[in-house]
Amino acid sequence: MIGPFLLSTRTKGSWGQCIGEVCGSGGVQTRTIWCVHMEGWTTHNSHCQHVEKPESKRQCFKVCNWHQDLFEWEISDWGACVLVPFFSNELKMRTTECITAQHGIQRRNIHCVRTSNRNTVSIRICEFFSQKPPVEQACLIPCPQDCVVSDFTSWSSCSKTCSAGLQHRTRHVLAAPMYGGANCPNLTETRTCTNSVDCPVAEGEYQYSLKVGAWSNCRLPHNKDAVLNGRTTVDFGVSSNENNSITTQTLDSHHQFRHHQYHHGQAHIRYPMSWELEVGYQTRHVRCARSDGKNVMLSLCTKDTSPLTFQACVMPKDCQTSDWSSWSFCSKTCRSTDLSPGYRVRTRIMTQIPHGEGKQCPALEEKEACNIIGDLLPKCPRYSWRTTDWGECRIRPLLGQQDRRRANISLLCGGGVQTRKTYCVQVPDDLAAHYKKEVSRPVNAWLCDGDDPPLAAQNCSIPCQHQCLLSKWSPWSACLYENCKEPQGKKGFRQRKREVLWESSNTLGTCPHLMEFIPCEDPACYLWQIQQNGKCIPTNSSCGPGTAVQNVTSMCMFYNSCNQKEGHECSGYIVTCFYFLFSLCSPPDGKTCPAAPVLEEWRVCNDHSCTVFYWEASEWGPCTEDASSTINESSSWNETSACPVGVQSRNVSCMRMNAGPVISKRCLESSRPETTRPCLFPCKKDCVVTPFSEWTACPASCLPDNSTAAMQSRYRIIIQKPANGGQECPDTLYEGRECDSVRVCPVFRWRMHKWDSCTLVPDSVRRGLSGSGEACGNGLETRGISCVEEDGEPANMTECLQWAGPFPSQIRECRVACKDDCTLTTWSKFSECTGCGSSRTRRRSLVGRSKKKERCLNENMYPLEENQTCPCNEFLSQPFGNWSACILPNPPVFESLHGWMRHREVKECGQGLRYRAVACIDQRGHLVNPTLCTDSGYIVEVCHIPCPLDCKLSDWSSWSACSSSCGSGLKIRSKWLREKAFNGGRPCPKLDLKNQVYEAVPCNRECSQYEWRIEPWSICTINTVDDSPACGEGVQSRKIRCVMRGTASREDGSPDNSVCDPEEMPPRAQVCYLACPNDCVVSAWGAWSNCPLQCDAGSVRNRSRQILRLPAVENAACPELVQSEPCLLNSTCFTYQYRVSDWSTCQLSENAICGPGSRSRLLDCVQSDGKTVELQKCQQFGLINNLQMLESCVVDCPVSCILSDWSPWADCSHTCGTQGHSVRTRRILQEAHEEGRPCPSQLSQTKPCSIRPCYMWLLNDWSPCAAEGAKCGEGVRRRNLSCVVHWGNWQESPPPQPVDRELCGDVLRQQLLQEMEQPCFVPCPGDCHLTQWSTWSSCQLICLEGRSFESTGRQARSRAVIIQAMENQGSCPSQVFETQPCKGGKCHSYQWKTGGWTNNKRPVWCQRSDGVNVTGGCFPQKRPTTLRHCHPPCTKPFSHCTPSGVCGCEKGYTEVMTSHGFLDYCTRTPGVDNSKKADVKTNSGRLKPRPSQSNDLFSEWTLRPVGPGTEMEIICNNQSLFVSCLLVFFSKPSKTSKASPPPQKPLTLAYDGDVDM
Repeated sequence: MIGPFLLSTRTKGSWGQCIGEVCGSGGVQTRTIWCVHMEGWTTHNSHCQHVEKPESKRQCFKVCNWHQDLFEWEISDWGACVLVPFFSNELKMRTTECITAQHGIQRRNIHCVRTSNRNTVSIRICEFFSQKPPVEQACLIPCPQDCVVSDFTSWSSCSKTCSAGLQHRTRHVLAAPMYGGANCPNLTETRTCTNSVDCPVAEGEYQYSLKVGAWSNCRLPHNKDAVLNGRTTVDFGVSSNENNSITTQTLDSHHQFRHHQYHHGQAHIRYPMSWELEVGYQTRHVRCARSDGKNVMLSLCTKDTSPLTFQACVMPKDCQTSDWSSWSFCSKTCRSTDLSPGYRVRTRIMTQIPHGEGKQCPALEEKEACNIIGDLLPKCPRYSWRTTDWGECRIRPLLGQQDRRRANISLLCGGGVQTRKTYCVQVPDDLAAHYKKEVSRPVNAWLCDGDDPPLAAQNCSIPCQHQCLLSKWSPWSACLYENCKEPQGKKGFRQRKREVLWESSNTLGTCPHLMEFIPCEDPACYLWQIQQNGKCIPTNSSCGPGTAVQNVTSMCMFYNSCNQKEGHECSGYIVTCFYFLFSLCSPPDGKTCPAAPVLEEWRVCNDHSCTVFYWEASEWGPCTEDASSTINESSSWNETSACPVGVQSRNVSCMRMNAGPVISKRCLESSRPETTRPCLFPCKKDCVVTPFSEWTACPASCLPDNSTAAMQSRYRIIIQKPANGGQECPDTLYEGRECDSVRVCPVFRWRMHKWDSCTLVPDSVRRGLSGSGEACGNGLETRGISCVEEDGEPANMTECLQWAGPFPSQIRECRVACKDDCTLTTWSKFSECTGCGSSRTRRRSLVGRSKKKERCLNENMYPLEENQTCPCNEFLSQPFGNWSACILPNPPVFESLHGWMRHREVKECGQGLRYRAVACIDQRGHLVNPTLCTDSGYIVEVCHIPCPLDCKLSDWSSWSACSSSCGSGLKIRSKWLREKAFNGGRPCPKLDLKNQVYEAVPCNRECSQYEWRIEPWSICTINTVDDSPACGEGVQSRKIRCVMRGTASREDGSPDNSVCDPEEMPPRAQVCYLACPNDCVVSAWGAWSNCPLQCDAGSVRNRSRQILRLPAVENAACPELVQSEPCLLNSTCFTYQYRVSDWSTCQLSENAICGPGSRSRLLDCVQSDGKTVELQKCQQFGLINNLQMLESCVVDCPVSCILSDWSPWADCSHTCGTQGHSVRTRRILQEAHEEGRPCPSQLSQTKPCSIRPCYMWLLNDWSPCAAEGAKCGEGVRRRNLSCVVHWGNWQESPPPQPVDRELCGDVLRQQLLQEMEQPCFVPCPGDCHLTQWSTWSSCQLICLEGRSFESTGRQARSRAVIIQAMENQGSCPSQVFETQPCKGGKCHSYQWKTGGWTNNKRPVWCQRSDGVNVTGGCFPQKRPTTLRHCHPPCTKPFSHCTPSGVCGCEKGYTEVMTSHGFLDYCTRTPGVDNSKKADVKTNSGRLKPRPSQSNDLFSEWTLRPVGPGTEMEIICNNQSLFVSCLLVFFSKPSKTSKASPPPQKPLTLAYDGDVDM
């Protein structure tokens, strides 16, 4: 028994990498070997002992790195895509299943070759370095494309006008078959036609036609042919003779030209120096053809004249060209995001123009892709915007028209605007951080168009006069020593202070003095004393260091005049001392004390003004250099350079109030302000400019000798202006120079040699063909031409081809008169012209016997008079098109460079020019050069652009009254609108509904401008009776006046009492009490005590008085000493709170229009009853004000729009015609802000170009095919080139008009580029022939599912076969078609279309997606049926097959159906005239097969059986918008007679929708 492992085999892996210590042949390669069972699983190696074990190790060649340069893969292009016929396990062709495309495969050849000699070596060598490229790849082959042809044309007319003939119709090929598609069907259909008229008996059975063959090649006479067995060429040598001779030499095909030294000293290829032509002859066959295709005697076709069988011709000369020039530089020189390759071009020039049947010139330019792999190229340069330094801050651009007339520009300050210039530079690829500070060469701004430019304007500020908001002065302090450490003398100073509440941000100016002094005597020094009454608490243990809480009591200790030490609480600099003097009046003699006024005496004291002194500091001076020290480079003053430390100084002097400066000792020296301070000394700034830009390009083409010199220019830009003594800027920012490299166009001209004599066909040829011996007839004349320089020296013909203009013709027809020719005189001179538009005439006449010859009298052949239009130099100037916009003049380039930082507001108004093109027309209505009518080609007219008018407001109104009648409020002034902005002027600020703008400032109205002024009480008056003592209760009074607060109390001029508050009026009289002897005497009542701050309910206030004298009687009582009253809110008790006014508008300096400012509000103290009281009231109650009364604000500056300069005018969009225009553009550098002038909408301007005539060659249509001198046979069709002038737009009138050829250029050169003649064939009667080529079909692409399968499409044309006589079918040629590639193709799809059914037939055709009916293209398997069949067939009388595929009855008959739903028979519908349309027909609604469509529901009338004796049916109709129903009853007969028809089946009435029902 054989074990299962006897079926095992050895399996080996792939060889590993070659390993070795050194590169070369000493390497080792290994691989793995294992044993595998036949079923595929791995087993032990012992099971494979009977099988020879493969080698697992071998020697190899280890590749060195440098070996890689010795070998490389050589890869061919991919081959054609070949169809893959089978799947791996299928045997049927896949083409039968093709839906969109078929799988294919394409292969290529791969070899390993040596790089040195391209010899093939083993593939293993190249595999050492890289993996072998794939040899084959999958591809797609479109499905087979059948031939697609058009519809047939209409039938032609009958080939004969009598008896039987033939007529045909043709179609043409639209798409040729591809990829194995079906071939094209016959393009021609022929049928017989019969005329009702029989042919006359006298007319012959056959027609005879003179048929000519094609002209033979042009050849020289036999005697020359024997000599010229080589190639006839032109002698290139320079000869003294004017006509260069023709020599014969045989040239090697590899050496057509020899080199020679050109007379300018440069080596050139030797090109021809002249062109010569030879005249030969050509012949053709002539025969007489009968309509049945047989040749007969020539005499049956010719009568008197013999056919032309020979003619002179020009010997062919092939076009010759120079060698290719070197390839131009690649258009793509760098790596960019665009992945498309570049291209390069090489050219060659024509050295010999073709003549006769010579070969036409090949392409003179060749283009190929280059730099396809962009990774090998350097990166494309990047461009970025750069900016100059900011210019000076200017306020004038912010002013409106109204403000400019009023403002003093020199005093303006505050917010302004500064501008800078932006320019474009090239950025290097490895952008370093330091490069941003380097200067780059400016380039064209359009290179940076992809990025937004930096801002060209920003806000700035010019410092205004320094503004300070100060607090009120503090109270005067006590008299203090200037220096308590060293007190000297008895003189000191009392002082008071104020604080800066708000200070403007600018650095110019200083605030007023903040401290004032008054000299005083007996100064004191105050010392702080701290009393410690806290207990020391040890930190770590019961003893040792610890902390104590101090209860600090600050006492100001000073010595008074009595040298008694007193103590008072210190309150800043203010010390308040209270002294109370108590004295009792004890009259020694018992007399009564005098009255109170007697006891008091008042006088004015200190009525002289106090002598106040203060320090006054001037403004800081300029920063001057301090050479003693410098600031380190890392200092915060300047991180970029080490600038010296500067010093600022100012004058400080002691001033006496309202007097002037005094000695410094009068002011407190310790509070003297500083006189110097450090400052940053401005560093020197040198002027920094960019390098000059590149010179503008000079013209690439040469210039005529007498033209103005071409100029080129360059510029540079100031980046930083000099400052603080830095180096000045250069004077030259713009340079211009003449172009040196522009060459003057060389001058060459054609030299025409003499015309040779008229050359005829050789006599031997003439005699052999026609038998005529007379040497006369038509011939050709030739002449040589050569090229000469301006000085007459000979030059290469290529120079004249480039520079000498149209080359002259070298050949013309001539005639040697024969004896029988018509003889005429020479033409006379043209008659004189009588003016523009007239014509002139010249004449000739017949001579001798010619006057009597009939053919000579035919003026169509021999005209005797010739007319010519007279030249006219009068032209009509006709304005054309619209006026351009009004264009303002541009500033000079140099000016725009110098004004780089100013960015003046672009002038948008004023006087400019507008242009309108002029069409210059001659007398024939042809467009001519406009300079014949005007110098510039324009009508230029002065125009005016209205200047923008800014919004105008009125002047400020007067300030309104304060909004608050008492306390703080706002007062307002306003401006109102006078004129709105117009023509793009500055817009108005934001206005309210009344078209006004406001300004508000805080104000304060005194709440008590007037006060009650009281005088002392009068003596207490007691009304005594008799001599009773004057004591007890009495009355006293006082005077009360209403006076203005703060004024002296005088009676004169006192206002009316009504202006004072009557509620606060004190009493004028009061009860008084004068103590009697022995009575208790008390003092006056003291002040009421204060109520609680919140006026709590239930609280009271008190007042008290003291006993001055006790009563004499012990039991006598004294009056009450304490009084109390409740604290009532707003009566005896008041609360207080702070209240602030509204903010003012932002207030600027007097000379500022925008920028930083401040706004303020005022603080009031308001009593609980709503009255405004002094601020001290709130302060007395300890209220703290945390509200800010003043804050900074900013008024936005009205920045106007800033635009770039206009670009130069672009080249005209069209070089000729009326459609040309030139454009210039500008861009917005800074958008408008706030009330700045807005940007204009016109960022581009268009100017018409001068209307120049458009000359072009117009290729006429082909002429009909004509066989010269015969009726049929080989012929020629021709077309001509005509020069036309048009206005640039074909659709507009006037249409193109013919003009002289010279205006379009070189007609001969243009003819070389076109096919001017084509051979053709004129069929003879009865010939079977091909039609002319059809027009090229539309370009069609091969597409898969609507998407293009290829980038290049194809178009086709064809020739169909025409049969004129059935007996000549055997000689018919085959139909032909051809294709050519095309661009811009479209994808077409094909679909079957069907028509309506007629007699069970319908048309079916294939239609292309563009609506063209075609044959082919649609899938035959999906073709709809054209015939309709019913099953079973409709054989019943009056029956037919319906569209539903079932049998029905004709009109006027009703269907009688079987129980299975089939037609049984047709019966006449009762009451229906057969001549009318049948209204009712029957069918089986239940069993009749019909389409189950929803729109068929209830669309007909139906009737169904109801019962055995009666039939009823509800007949409904929904043909209209509503459904109507009708109940119909039918009586069923009880018996059937023999004559009656068979029993009817249940019927269904069907209404077909006719309204007659």
